[in-house]
Amino acid sequence: MSIFVKNILAGAVVFGLSVSAFAQNKVGTINIQQAIVSTKDGQKAAAELQTRFEPRRKEIEKSNAGVQALQAQYQKLGTVGSDEVKRKLQTDIEMKTKSLQRESEDAQAEFDQEQQKVLNELGGRIMQVINKYATDNGFSMILDISSPQTPVIWASNTLDITNEVIKIYDANAPSTMAAPAAPKTAAPAAPKTAPPVKK
Repeated sequence: MSIFVKNILAGAVVFGLSVSAFAQNKVGTINIQQAIVSTKDGQKAAAELQTRFEPRRKEIEKSNAGVQALQAQYQKLGTVGSDEVKRKLQTDIEMKTKSLQRESEDAQAEFDQEQQKVLNELGGRIMQVINKYATDNGFSMILDISSPQTPVIWASNTLDITNEVIKIYDANAPSTMAAPAAPKTAAPAAPKTAPPVKK
């Protein structure tokens, strides 16, 4: 999301303009991240992506619970269990911990990839709406205030076109997203992996 938002309105970022230059131009602002998330397509895709990755999340939680159970078993042995039993259990814990970490990282990477695909698609549609709205309403420039790279220290709410763009998008979009995704949705939670057991 960060790369997309960073570049999507890069041409609108202006430095060193005088007050008189701004007075001669109609400038608007938009929070693109909010616009994408708030569209009907964005909300629908967020729910679908969450549903799609729910089984993976549950698998990771199950694996994490298994590692924690083995850890608890190892701790109960204390000074009672034999060294051979402890070594075997410790090896099992370490192997399952590494497997859990890989599983979590793979799920996160896949989630991010699928989300980015739809962000790009939604972002392209949003830009079409922004371009038409800005042209129809006589704006010379639109600044994305969701990007930290945009040098906007203060802006009046009357300049913000975010809600108007969302309304226009939803009114004209047939909501035919092909891939389930949306920005700023919770990815499959990375489990707290068990720390290596001291020998």
